[in-house]
Amino acid sequence: MEKVNKVVLAYSGGLDTSVIIPWLKENYGGCEVIAVCADIGQGDELNVVHDKALKSGASKVYIEHLTKDFLENYVWSTLQAGAVYEGKYLLGTSFARPLIAKRLVEIAKQENADAIAHGATGKGNDQVRFELTVKALAPNIKIIAPWREWTLKSREDEIAYANEHNIPVAAENKTYSMDRNIWHLSHEGSDLEDPGNAPKNSMYLISKAPEDAPDKSEYITIDFVKGIPTAVDGQKMDAVELLEKLNEIGAKNGIGITDIVENRLVGMKSRGVYENPGGALLYYAHRELEYLCLDRQTFHYKETVAIRYGELVYDGMWFSQLREALAAFVSSTQETVTGTVKLKLYKGNIMSAGAKSPYSLYSHDYVTFEADDVYNQADATGFINLFGLPLKVRALMQEKTGK
Repeated sequence: MEKVNKVVLAYSGGLDTSVIIPWLKENYGGCEVIAVCADIGQGDELNVVHDKALKSGASKVYIEHLTKDFLENYVWSTLQAGAVYEGKYLLGTSFARPLIAKRLVEIAKQENADAIAHGATGKGNDQVRFELTVKALAPNIKIIAPWREWTLKSREDEIAYANEHNIPVAAENKTYSMDRNIWHLSHEGSDLEDPGNAPKNSMYLISKAPEDAPDKSEYITIDFVKGIPTAVDGQKMDAVELLEKLNEIGAKNGIGITDIVENRLVGMKSRGVYENPGGALLYYAHRELEYLCLDRQTFHYKETVAIRYGELVYDGMWFSQLREALAAFVSSTQETVTGTVKLKLYKGNIMSAGAKSPYSLYSHDYVTFEADDVYNQADATGFINLFGLPLKVRALMQEKTGK
């Protein structure tokens, strides 16, 4: 392999990335490895991660606190777009990877590193998300993906390699492959690899199973300003505090559990179960406010944009020209998405309980079934005649031709 002097590694503290440190040094000419751990609200003990990276052979460790940046510059814009992948997945891992990779690039430039490395496997989406971000922000830097190069084939191989190189290996009792941040927790693998198996309630680490949630409904309000959540139950909060509060409320009510067989970018289907208590509440409330504040054409076109936006985020195209252009469109639509939404929560269900906005396009005067002075119902005759004219012309042709 070619000579590399210094590598910046996306480091999580798990077995894969801990093994990658000595592997890089062994296979890339004794290169220096700088570990970068991104804190985006996953709840890890960062001091342990820091020390483990050094014990594994890293020359330096960066612990980057990026939770606020994650929410304000990645999650909120995706929420404004209403972007969901394949109707269910709230993109919890997808929009975290560009943020991490962007910080890797910044540190690599600061450290004059030759390469950036990651621990994503050759079967998953994350390898694409990491590498497309690097290509977009640092097109000349080398990318190293050990899972596509090394001869290690299993967890047992990794443990043996770690023992040979005196790398500390913590005992792990995880049944599932998981990814966690402040926005979500994902579960894959084990019995979930059979789509015929229902998720086990014991698997949930954030949310209660709906049947274990309280037997009494709970009401909450969420305030938005230009499509951005700003308050819960009338109390203004910053982004991190607000999502933590909604996670707490949603979790105890069994909200936000999603089971999906999704189409991975690399061509295969995979099954995952996601816990998104706060995210589910925000998506529901945001849409309720848009029902009030967006006109018909904008609302319907934005639904189309949301699908494409979600695909771009899922595919790792965060820094693409199209994603940025769609974000500008979305931002324009959010100028009047300001108001308060009330929700009723009960055993995994979210129900609308009212919404109000100073920019509401709902008019009682026009829509009432009672007498009014603003709408002439006779006007509908001409509208229907013109709107239905193509149908009438076609029917006349069919009568004439017999086709």
